[in-house]
Amino acid sequence: MIRCLDVHKAYRRRDRRTPALRGVDLEIDRPGFVAVMGPSGSGKSTLLHLLAALDRPDAGEVWVSGERIDQLDDASLTRFRRRGVGVVFQQFNLIPTMTARDNVKLPGVLAGERDRDLDDRASELLDALGVLPRAEHRPDALSGGEQQRVAIARALLFEPRVLLADEPTGALDSASSAALWTLLGSIAEGRDMTILMVTHEPAAAAHCREVFVLADGVVADHFDSGGLDAAGVATRYQRAGR
Repeated sequence: MIRCLDVHKAYRRRDRRTPALRGVDLEIDRPGFVAVMGPSGSGKSTLLHLLAALDRPDAGEVWVSGERIDQLDDASLTRFRRRGVGVVFQQFNLIPTMTARDNVKLPGVLAGERDRDLDDRASELLDALGVLPRAEHRPDALSGGEQQRVAIARALLFEPRVLLADEPTGALDSASSAALWTLLGSIAEGRDMTILMVTHEPAAAAHCREVFVLADGVVADHFDSGGLDAAGVATRYQRAGR
C-alpha cells in the first residue's frame, strides 16, 4: 500500500541546506490505521507531503497503491492527487462560502463529473460520517468535529485506497478527537483502505494498528500498538528517542 525506499529530502534557504529526511525506509503492506509519530522537525510532514505527491524526494523511491509516484510527470501527478490518494489536514480547508455538501462535491466538480452522481455520493459519505443532517450548512455553522468529518468525506469522494491525515485532531477538543480517531479506524476497516495519520499524540497512536517513529529524518522505531494504551505508546515512543 505504501512503500518508501531510502528516501531523502532537503530544503534550501539562501545558502543553507537543511535535511528533512535522511534515508527513510518504510513499508505498509496491508490496509489498516497506521500512525507516524515524531517530534517537531523529525520529518513527519515532509514524509506526508511526499506520499501525497505534493513534493518530490531528492533521492529514493516512493510507492503508493502499487504506483511509483516520485517519477510521475505533471499530468500523472494531477491524476494521482485527484483519485489515488485522499488528504485531510489539521485546519479542515473547507471553502467558507460553500455548504458541506458542495465542499464534498468540489473535487468531482473540478474533475467535470455529473452533478447528480456527485450529489448521490456526497449524501452517502455525509451519511456514513454522521453529518448528513448538516449537509446544507456552511462551515461557520458547523462544529470543529463536524467540519473535520466533512473534510474526510471530501477526501473519500473518489474512493482512494490510501488516506493521509496530517494531525487531523490538532484543532479539536479531547472528546471530538477521540471520536475522530475511532471513526478513522472504522473507515480503514470498513473500506479496506490504509489510513496513515501523522501525529505527536500517544492517545491518537493508541487507536492505530502500528506506529512508525521518525527521529532526525529516519525511522527510529516501528512497533505494533495492539493492546497498548496511550501510556504504553508514550513509553515506547520515548524509548525510541533515546
